[in-house]
Amino acid sequence: MEDGETPQEAAAREMYEEVAIRAPLEDFSGPYEARTIEFEWAEYAITQDQSFFAIRVGDAAVSFEHMDQIEKDTTTAYRWWSAAEIEASEEVFHPADLAVILRKIGEESG
Repeated sequence: MEDGETPQEAAAREMYEEVAIRAPLEDFSGPYEARTIEFEWAEYAITQDQSFFAIRVGDAAVSFEHMDQIEKDTTTAYRWWSAAEIEASEEVFHPADLAVILRKIGEESG
């Protein structure tokens, strides 16, 4: 989060920066999970607070035009995954329990 941002404001900003989808704050539900993680990415050691919100985006067009160059350089593809597809896949997901979070969202949002 940037100074003065609420978690929902940060989620909306990040969604726009990462995939160029805009949505009003009231469309975000959650958070469904929150945690702090530490990891290394590129040449950076990162401590990151994570909050997981949900939003329906329908057939919104995805664009990476607002990403930082290092993010563009390390993004090779995207797709939408269901919890079942994640659980059946041998791909590595971050967070590792992403399917659990997705199922929690589905249960709570009905």
